[in-house]
Amino acid sequence: MSNWRKDHLGTSSSEPLPVVVIGNGPSGICLSYLLSGYTPYVKPDVVHPHPLLQRKLTEAPGVSILDQDLDYLSEGLEGRCQSPVALLFDALLRPDTDFGGNMESVLTWKHQKERAIPHMVLGRNLPGGAWHSIEGSMVTLSQGQWMGLPDLQVKEWMRRRRRGLRNSRATAGDIAHYYRDYVTKKGLGHNFVSGAVVTAVERGTPASSGSGVQDPGPLFQVSGFLTTQDQSRQPFSLCARNVVLATGTSDSPARLGIPGEALPFVHYELSALEAARRAGTVSPASDPVLIVGAGLSAADAVLYARHYNIPVVHAFRRPVHDPGLVFNQLPKMLYPEYHKVHQMMREQSILSPSPYEGYRSLPEHRLLLLKEDRQAVFQDPEGLQKVFGVALVLVLIGSHPDLSFLPGAGANLAMDPDQPLSAKRNPIDVDPFTYQSTHQEGLYAVGPLVGDNFVRFVQGGALAVASSLLRKEARQPP
Repeated sequence: MSNWRKDHLGTSSSEPLPVVVIGNGPSGICLSYLLSGYTPYVKPDVVHPHPLLQRKLTEAPGVSILDQDLDYLSEGLEGRCQSPVALLFDALLRPDTDFGGNMESVLTWKHQKERAIPHMVLGRNLPGGAWHSIEGSMVTLSQGQWMGLPDLQVKEWMRRRRRGLRNSRATAGDIAHYYRDYVTKKGLGHNFVSGAVVTAVERGTPASSGSGVQDPGPLFQVSGFLTTQDQSRQPFSLCARNVVLATGTSDSPARLGIPGEALPFVHYELSALEAARRAGTVSPASDPVLIVGAGLSAADAVLYARHYNIPVVHAFRRPVHDPGLVFNQLPKMLYPEYHKVHQMMREQSILSPSPYEGYRSLPEHRLLLLKEDRQAVFQDPEGLQKVFGVALVLVLIGSHPDLSFLPGAGANLAMDPDQPLSAKRNPIDVDPFTYQSTHQEGLYAVGPLVGDNFVRFVQGGALAVASSLLRKEARQPP
């Protein structure tokens, strides 16, 4: 660990850091890149296929995108995301991708060290965040080219490693390796601290300089611990003028809230199924694995179990033809394996002869309780109860962000402070062009916490935060 990081992670450093980023997934990595002096400019003589955006880009030649009016540039853009700045950055990085094109980015990057803002990125895992927790052979939902970060294409990176994309998509293991490699190749490693668990972020009082003049704006005290190689915990505390929440939403799995859910055979991650298969707890001859949920994580679990001929009971509350099911929103050509699962869900229910040996679908069934003898009790659409013996239970019904380190677990930051914080239904309320909290000056949020759920679009939030922070630093007294 560098001396610079040691100084700030100790309790004695009185000089506040300009920025602390909590979370080292794609959002945190992209933001670190932008805060390290890497500056985007529009290539000279390039023509963007979007006429209105092209006209606006020609109005400020030679001016970095970070220094332009993001509100003005993003006006009139449409796409698969609600964030105008996310659409803007995506349009600059991948100009015609939604029309099936592969036009190169209209941006060129200059490393201007004088524009760098000192910062620290804290993460529990290696750089890449939750991507290191996903089973490595799983294929990404998004196309491989959409998983990339600025100025290092995934396709080019994989070509150099003699790896290929499967049906335009990469494996989770490749993407996790790509993010870790990105930090190294771009020289960002000195900004990252892995094994860091944040336990508290509290408002501090503005510090006084030697002349007795207080620094402008709020200060934050960020506390937690580092997990060392011998698994001991080393406490840290640091002071920051700005804090960026980039934790994602996969920290705390959603639970059913039923009796027996705390039993040891109930799990919330696909890795538990992998471990049980290796241990022999589940096998083609065992009782079935119960998979609860109708999203992509549940589908991944079904695919994994089917690959090893492990019997499956698949239960979910929605009807199989519900248009809200995620499978109905995915093109069949790009996602044949997920549509196969959807087909199995539709064609096979417990009341009909099974066309898929070892798989049972229970649509519109509610799990009522789990017993110690591994009996699962369900209620069907008619209100009747059914009982199945199971070897393992996987509850894959989504997850919630863990913001327990914030006062009130961050509930007061949501769009509706009276409702639970939810990435889909009640995200953190931020200014759409700076991503600064509307409730707390100096506190920013990016990625799924604000409703930007795909790597392709989280980068726009990083652009907005970096632009805002650069303007703040320019206003700081020398």
